[in-house]
Amino acid sequence: MLVEVAFIMNIQIRKSTVKDLDFLVKLENACFLPFQQTSRKNIRHSILSEFQDVLIAETNGREKETIGSMVLFKYQRSVRIYSVAILPEFQNKGYGEILLKHVLELANRNGYEKISLEARAANTALIKWYKKYGFEEIKTISDYYAPGEDAIKMEYITRSDLLSGKTSNIVVINQPYKWAFTEVDARIITVKEYISDPIYQNSTEFRVFNLCSSYKYQSYGYYVSLLASARGQRVIPSIATIRDFRLINVVHSAAFDIDEEINRSLNKEKTNSFSLKVFFGQTSTRGFKSLAMKLYQLFEAPLFKVDFIKHDKWLIKDIHVLTLPKLSENDLGHMYYFAQKYFSKKRFRQPKLTNFKYDLAILVDPAEETPPSCQQALHKFKAAANKKGMYVEFITRKDIDKINEFDAVFIRETTNVNDYTYEFSRMAYAEGLVVIDDPWSILKCSNKIYQNEIFRKHKIPTPQTTVFTKNLFNKKILDDVVYPVVLKQPDSAFSLGVFKVNNAGEAMNALDRLFKKSDMVVCQEFLYSEFDWRIGILDNKPIFACKYYMSQNHWQIYNWKGKDDETAGDAETLAISDVPELVIKTALKAASIIGDGLYGVDLKMIDGKVYVVEVNDNPNIDAGIEDLVSGNQLYEDIMESFMNRIEIAKNVQKIELIRE
Repeated sequence: MLVEVAFIMNIQIRKSTVKDLDFLVKLENACFLPFQQTSRKNIRHSILSEFQDVLIAETNGREKETIGSMVLFKYQRSVRIYSVAILPEFQNKGYGEILLKHVLELANRNGYEKISLEARAANTALIKWYKKYGFEEIKTISDYYAPGEDAIKMEYITRSDLLSGKTSNIVVINQPYKWAFTEVDARIITVKEYISDPIYQNSTEFRVFNLCSSYKYQSYGYYVSLLASARGQRVIPSIATIRDFRLINVVHSAAFDIDEEINRSLNKEKTNSFSLKVFFGQTSTRGFKSLAMKLYQLFEAPLFKVDFIKHDKWLIKDIHVLTLPKLSENDLGHMYYFAQKYFSKKRFRQPKLTNFKYDLAILVDPAEETPPSCQQALHKFKAAANKKGMYVEFITRKDIDKINEFDAVFIRETTNVNDYTYEFSRMAYAEGLVVIDDPWSILKCSNKIYQNEIFRKHKIPTPQTTVFTKNLFNKKILDDVVYPVVLKQPDSAFSLGVFKVNNAGEAMNALDRLFKKSDMVVCQEFLYSEFDWRIGILDNKPIFACKYYMSQNHWQIYNWKGKDDETAGDAETLAISDVPELVIKTALKAASIIGDGLYGVDLKMIDGKVYVVEVNDNPNIDAGIEDLVSGNQLYEDIMESFMNRIEIAKNVQKIELIRE
């Protein structure tokens, strides 16, 4: 069915039933000349036809009145408007426009390449009306209605961006005529249109840019963001952002993550105050591109100004949302330029043959030597996502400015707080996307000092651990250590930055190297085991279990100094039911402290006691290893989690509004 129920002010648009037959016959007689009228029999056929949609427009007050209709013929790649009719007493009140706009948007969203219609050639006013909405005359059809009554065939070509499945960009402004720039890939509409037009009421397929002249509580700008949230649409700025801008403590807290970037960017400023204007994540102030993007990731609003002040260091003094009336001519020029760049970002996927419900980006690095998923596993993820109703694109680091085109991001390359993988995750989160690994999991899992502290607090058994601090370190401590011990760089991964030392001399040499990279180093007792358990956990549930054996003649799973065929030890995959209960229980407890994402918990079981070595975000999932027991079900379980998270994300703001 092409159309669902829609509302505008006091009007409802719905699909007709046989009960509407008498009204439709009445409407034919009232609105069309005899040679244009459709018989009762044919109207009934249209109502019952799967090939046609007969739409009914009626008031939505206490006493409903049926006021008009539209008949559509649906083809494989086009839709034809057979007729539009409004009862004479309701004409010239905008109801015909509502019906027409409704079908234009619905046709776009449903992938029709064009909309066609025929209009009576003698009715020049009607032809002019259709032209107003983008229809063009194609040809004249002689004697179409009756001898001497010609028709003008007209067509409307739908937008190619919508045909590709792209979310539609709309810019909402109090007075659209003040937006003087037409070369932007977004629809400029009024507040009234956004609030009341059914086109924008019944679809989540809109990305709303709220450029109203005020965001004050209960202003139009406030309500545009509020309604967009309730409709499940992506909106910038969100109600949360609007509220946050008023709370300087929240601003300071959020900006803590980019404190170094702020001070690095402003270190050459001679004065003690500085202001930066950000337009769609960009700035015209030279040398501040990176800072502008990071500010936009934290405080997502189309236009805003940040005031900085310097005391001992640079701090954010205030943030102001900018609106069009507040921009100078020079600023408007820059704003239009950045808006064009922002909205011209093309969707980089190929047109879809299947209509998928959601879009998933999988971040990969084709050049990574030891990625967390092999090519075969990546294709299994894609197949599982497609099966669940999600379209998949594999993206790389160069696509960071395109992630707002997706509903979710799945990071399948090795994550690190200090590289673009974290930036991808943080930006995706700022855009309101579902993301695995989420930025908080990356932060927590990347640092073994954090994990040691949090595990100790929650009484989770780990190998005995001490943290050495560079400026407080006294090498005499090494004389009291029971060797061997393992020294670790806090953010080490894949056994890199990890040293087993057998005496104080070896320990000091290793510490000299490690302290050059980190002010703190982890010292952990050496517990040898033939293998480590790896329990994969998602949504606080175990999804796979493996034994990772130590590499040949080595104390670690990875031996980077070994021969190519000796780099990694063997792996054995088991059913969850075959894993000792204490291992599963301990793994679940450790993972729950980190979050509810996708984790690989590494554990050792020695003399009946289970120790947590670490919790990893971004765990390995390779074909033929982690999926050896559950097969394709493993990939489907992960994609099912994405589906559930997307659905929750789209509804959570509605729930919050109800609670308020």
